[in-house]
Amino acid sequence: MKSAQIRREEIWNKLAAVALPDSRFHLNFAEVIPDFRGSDEAIRRVTELPQYQQCKYAFVTPDNCLVELRKRMLEAGMTLVVSTYGIYRGFILLERQNVPPGCELFAAWLDGLEHFGRPVRLADLQPRGKFDIMITGASAVSANGVRFGKGHGFFDLEWGMFTELELADDKTPVVAVVHDVQVVEDQLKPSSTDILVDWITTPTRLIEVKNRADRPRGIKWELLTSAQIAATPPLRELVKSEK
Repeated sequence: MKSAQIRREEIWNKLAAVALPDSRFHLNFAEVIPDFRGSDEAIRRVTELPQYQQCKYAFVTPDNCLVELRKRMLEAGMTLVVSTYGIYRGFILLERQNVPPGCELFAAWLDGLEHFGRPVRLADLQPRGKFDIMITGASAVSANGVRFGKGHGFFDLEWGMFTELELADDKTPVVAVVHDVQVVEDQLKPSSTDILVDWITTPTRLIEVKNRADRPRGIKWELLTSAQIAATPPLRELVKSEK
């Protein structure tokens, strides 16, 4: 069976033809999940999901392919939690009342969200309760919902932190937004840390993952290095709270 990294690299070769370059990382897919041609259509399919239409509070990754979605969510009055790049500065809370009309696109950019949003600790998020929906980009995702990121495990780590504090659980709707070339048609066996998604939206289709496997819960501390914990403020917060 092919490793996750081999599958990523196969997808990245195809993705280069449809990806939109990042201003800093160009087409270095090991460092950025890019926007792509047709992402507006993939995002439209997200907005048609009943779970999205009922949403008031969401976690959205900072991936380039989700800029337009974050903009639409702010315009619709939703409250967003967005991770900073690499989670190096933790999480940002974006609230509609703090984004002046006409500034939604700027607030949706990775460089703009910290201008209009405010840093929040996990302790600040806990009283708000569970997210209504979680939306992420991906390097690749299989037809049975197994999501691959850039290889750094950020979304898996975010999921671990959120489930540790009951901000998400196995019933939380999770959506992956990708280009068609990023969909692996095989049925893949998830690892102990893989976060399976419920829906996959692409420029041409909506894939519902039926009878998906259960998702993991909590942080796999044994898989983290001391350097990774030191570089991730929410992890340091959790370590301190457990002492």
